[in-house]
Amino acid sequence: MIDLSAYKDKTIAVMGLGRSGLPTARALVAAEAQVYAWDDSESARSDAAKVGVPIFDLSAQNWLKTDSLILSPGIPHTYPKANPIAAAAKAANCSIIGDVELLVQSNQNATIIAITGTNGKSTTTALIGHILKAANREVIVGGNLGTPVLEFPTLTPDGFYVLELSSYQLELTPSLDPTVAVLLNISADHLDRHGGIDGYIAAKRLIFKNQKPGNAAILGIDEPESAKIFQDIAANNNQCSLPISGYQSVKAGVYVIDQILYDNRNGLQQPVVSLESIETLPGDHNAQNAAAAAAACFMVGINATEIANGIETFPGLAHRQQLATIIDGIRYINDSKATNTDAASHALASYKIIYWIAGGLAKEEGLSALSVYFQNVRHAFLIGEAEEAFAKELEGQLPLSRCGTLDQAIDHAHQLAQQERCADAVVLLSPACASWDQFPSFEVRGAEFCRQAAQLPGSVREIFWDGETESAF
Repeated sequence: MIDLSAYKDKTIAVMGLGRSGLPTARALVAAEAQVYAWDDSESARSDAAKVGVPIFDLSAQNWLKTDSLILSPGIPHTYPKANPIAAAAKAANCSIIGDVELLVQSNQNATIIAITGTNGKSTTTALIGHILKAANREVIVGGNLGTPVLEFPTLTPDGFYVLELSSYQLELTPSLDPTVAVLLNISADHLDRHGGIDGYIAAKRLIFKNQKPGNAAILGIDEPESAKIFQDIAANNNQCSLPISGYQSVKAGVYVIDQILYDNRNGLQQPVVSLESIETLPGDHNAQNAAAAAAACFMVGINATEIANGIETFPGLAHRQQLATIIDGIRYINDSKATNTDAASHALASYKIIYWIAGGLAKEEGLSALSVYFQNVRHAFLIGEAEEAFAKELEGQLPLSRCGTLDQAIDHAHQLAQQERCADAVVLLSPACASWDQFPSFEVRGAEFCRQAAQLPGSVREIFWDGETESAF
């Protein structure tokens, strides 16, 4: 647990007692802060009280005598409408921050590598962590991925905190000054929480706000918005700026061409590693992720041989094109993290014969953005709340089956794939939807896919899923 002794005797309110909020409240209690904690869920309040967290209805909080409100990132404080607790704190000029801010303020000079982007940040974060670990560095990976940051151990100055940060978290971390900051890409997502695309972009740009000379800003240039941000950062010259790409040569950057990762920081285009046979990093989008991870590791002193070894031994990330099982030559791929069409497009582009399981709680209108990849889809199996809307859109474009539930979709997809036995075929869960209509999280949905796939009949079966819902890292 991170030492928050600097908060001793300070009055701190904690709103939200879930995955990150409960460890925050516990760490503050351990630091002898005056903690006032609340969650709208009665069960969450009960669980917190059982471990010694003081519960107090924050609607009665005296914000003029409160030092900070620690807000769980899922709770809105601006758009589309501020939570009443956050609004009251803001009106009293009480600072509103998140758990990552507490880590940043308490960090004892360990190196922080921060990663954001609309898509790919979890894989990139885990890959950076794996490369550093394989190179025998002291490293902890977490934030929006995996371990909540206040459950981290305190690292020495030689250690690395590798943090995946969402736009929500970045807005709540005003002191963030990472040694290396990575922005992979930007596409429309969470726009309601940021008042539109401009607010979303502004939140993502916060990852670079406090960087100083000697720090590194690594940016993907494969789509317009992040490419523009790279141009702005490079022109300001406040920190070292390094472009990365998954498919094109970039001056003084790190990139992938024809599945070869190159280091061109010194203009020499030196090959680092081939990605062609690395099954845990399929597709062009993972080429960009690999380039970003390599660039970040170069900037903290990891050499090309160590980076190549880390990439070649990367075990992959759960729910991101995760190979769950192979049955009689058919691969079963869990891409449950693809909760929007942009994320699903990466998986649909990565395979040529797909039995596609899609549906859930749609975030966006329709699947039109994916039509360029329909040539790769052999048959679509639709589930969840979006089933009927997706069916109407896909009719006439793809063979499809209305399956309702995930278990029915898996069964139907398995039967058809095994019957047709196409070479290099995959049964792919890449829903292009959130999970909340049928599952509490994409992790639970993905784990259920893996569990059921592992139990399907077949003559030759290889099981890769380890029974965990989190990353293999």
